[in-house]
Amino acid sequence: MDLEIICKKVCDISLDVGIFIQSELNKLRQGDIQTKSFNNFVTYVDMASEKKLTGELLKILPEAGFIVEENTISKRGKRLQWVIDPLDGTTNYIHSLPIFSISIALLDDNDTILGVVYEINSRECFYAWKGSQAFMNKKTIHVSPALSLKESLLATGFPYYDYGKMEAYLHLLKYLMKNSHGIRRLGSAAVDLSYVACGRFEGFYEYGLNPWDVAAGAFIVQRAGGQICDFKGGMDYLYGKEIIATNGLIHNEMLKAIGNYFK
Repeated sequence: MDLEIICKKVCDISLDVGIFIQSELNKLRQGDIQTKSFNNFVTYVDMASEKKLTGELLKILPEAGFIVEENTISKRGKRLQWVIDPLDGTTNYIHSLPIFSISIALLDDNDTILGVVYEINSRECFYAWKGSQAFMNKKTIHVSPALSLKESLLATGFPYYDYGKMEAYLHLLKYLMKNSHGIRRLGSAAVDLSYVACGRFEGFYEYGLNPWDVAAGAFIVQRAGGQICDFKGGMDYLYGKEIIATNGLIHNEMLKAIGNYFK
């Protein structure tokens, strides 16, 4: 299995589906938007994109299964699973806010071996495979060299359905606002992670995420020299619904700050 060749094919597929997503942007009507749960939306674009992606990925690795957000396919592989978010940032997309992406990872027995994130508006494709460096549009990327939290620009995602940890989240937000260059909320975790990988952010944290939100981006961060963990410092970030991603140099500071509020 040549992961470099597979990764290139996945990038090409993402670019093609990205053209479709962009073409549908101004065609959405209110009746096209469905609510899966509180503040959790889906459109025909999400569904059609997922079908296009899974159909093409089946041609590359017919034996692989799928972990997908919109459940347009039900297939499990013995070892290999594609993890797909066909439109990460659906709420942004609905409101024509220009940050949304496609996120695709490949797992081998739960170890990520390939990741692709395509930010459609800027046409920036971030990718890596097992043993490679991280890339953006054929250029090598690396995490930021910032040494401390006070030198760092951070990203997060606001809770939109699990408000049980809201008090801790807001206290942490206040602390980080006072002890960093600032905090941004873009609305696509896959993009947030990719921006950590290329040094635009020094750190990202969020809770309540799913595997398709983080699998590809987290892998790209690691291949770019960064560090990933859950809020306890463990590695249950794929299914544990908590993730911290940093350039590695501020990791202990970030982990300590989060640990002070998320007991």
